[in-house]
Amino acid sequence: MTLSAPAAMNPRWTWLPLDRSGSASAEPLVREWLGVQLGGPGAAVPIGRDPRGRPWLGGPLADWDCNWSHSGDGLLVALGQGIRVGADLEWRRPRPRALELARRFFHPDEADWLAAHGEQEHAFLRLWCAKEAVLKAHGHGLSFGLDRLVFADTAAGLRMQACDPALGSPSDWTVRELTPAPGYLGALAWRPRGAPAS
Repeated sequence: MTLSAPAAMNPRWTWLPLDRSGSASAEPLVREWLGVQLGGPGAAVPIGRDPRGRPWLGGPLADWDCNWSHSGDGLLVALGQGIRVGADLEWRRPRPRALELARRFFHPDEADWLAAHGEQEHAFLRLWCAKEAVLKAHGHGLSFGLDRLVFADTAAGLRMQACDPALGSPSDWTVRELTPAPGYLGALAWRPRGAPAS
């Protein structure tokens, strides 16, 4: 496979339609897209999984990272070199318990921000996607605790303000909010591969 250099460590990403009518897995679509991005056949992309189920690329692609998320009929896939990347995708649907869930699982500052927000369900999804993308990049997923990282809304979008030391420093992380397709919200999160993780 031919590898191309990353653009300032920004991950590449795509949104793909996913037929959820049967029991089809997302991985064949992921492999196909990764193969195109990496210049080889999708079947040859060496995807493994760690004990928590997080995907990783091996062999000559060990310096690359990928992650994906599916929701509704959509699939968000991300790929980057020299970084750890996480992706989350959420289908926009009514979430009448958004504030209740935020008060239970998010940091109190975030729940207060959400309570004062005019569009609580939309704001809840933005926070959820950002948090889950970071935790997927970290490799522990939601079990790590949604309250152990704190975001604030800025003119440039959501930015991590504080986090558990196991995630490193908030300044290690870049989070990009996405609207990858009508009716969907998503986020990518990444940090340099050398940043601490546990």
